[in-house]
Amino acid sequence: MMSSPVVHSFYHKETGTWSYVVADPATRVSAIIDPVLDYDSKSGRTSTTSAQQLVDTALQNTYRVEWILETHAHADHISAAPFIKKNLGGRIAIGRGITDVQKTFKPVFNLDENFATDGSQFDHLFDNDEVFSIGELQARIVPTPGHTNDSVSYLIGDAIFVGDSLFMPDGGSARCDFPGGNAALLYQSIHRLFHLPDATRMFVCHDYSPGGREPRCETTVGEQKRSNIHAASSVGEKEFIAMRTARDATLTMPALIIPSVQVNIAAGVFPAAEDNGVVYLKVPVDRL
Repeated sequence: MMSSPVVHSFYHKETGTWSYVVADPATRVSAIIDPVLDYDSKSGRTSTTSAQQLVDTALQNTYRVEWILETHAHADHISAAPFIKKNLGGRIAIGRGITDVQKTFKPVFNLDENFATDGSQFDHLFDNDEVFSIGELQARIVPTPGHTNDSVSYLIGDAIFVGDSLFMPDGGSARCDFPGGNAALLYQSIHRLFHLPDATRMFVCHDYSPGGREPRCETTVGEQKRSNIHAASSVGEKEFIAMRTARDATLTMPALIIPSVQVNIAAGVFPAAEDNGVVYLKVPVDRL
C-alpha cells in the first residue's frame, strides 16, 4: 500500500493559488509547495502575511522542512520561497527546465550580463523522473511541460501536486501561449498523469471557482480522466490542441506576469537595491 502524506492546503484568494505543506506523519519531515508572496501591483508593496500561515503550520506541527518545491516559474504570483527558507530552512528546488525559461526571459527583461541561466539561483534542479524522499515518503518528479517548459509535478506517496498542468475537473487545463508553452506537450503531460492509479490524490495549484462555487484543491486522477472539461480521457489530442489554441487566443496576460517572472526565475529573489537603497522591477514596453 502506498504511503499517504499529510497535506495542509492554503488558498491565496488574490491570485487563485493553492500552496501546500506536505508532511510525512512518521518522521514529521515536510516540504512546502508553491508558497506565495503577497504583492500589491498598485503600490509595489510586498507582504509575507500569506506565507506566514505556512510557516506557522510547520512550527505548530513540529515539522522539519527539507524542501521548498516550485512546480514551475509562476507567471501569476511571486514566490515566497526565500522567506520560507529564512524561517524554516529547506532547499529551494525546481525542474531543470528552468534553465530554458531563464534563457528565454533574460533578454526580455535585459537582465544584467552576470545573471546566470544555469539554474544556480536554486538549491537543486530536478531531473525528469528523479526520485527523492520526504522522510519515509518516496517522491518522484513527473515531467509535465506544456503550460511552460519547466513545469513538473511532484508525486509524493499517494498524492501528486500538478502545478498548472490541470485545474479541477470543472476548470479544465492551463494556457499554453506563454513563451515555451506547447499544447501538444501539455496533452502528452496530462496523459502521463493519467497513467497513475485512478485513486491517486491530485492537488492543483490554481482554482478560479467556476460558477461561483467555493475554491477547491483536491481531486483524483480517476475523476480527472472521467470529468475534466478540457482533457478527459475521451478527448483526443487534435481536439485538445484546437480547443487550447482557440481559448488561449482570447486570454489576456496575467496581471502579475511582469513582476512574477523576473523574480521567480531567480528563485524568488528580487533584484539588488540600487544606489538609493530601493529595489526596482522592470516593465518591458511592447515586448510581451
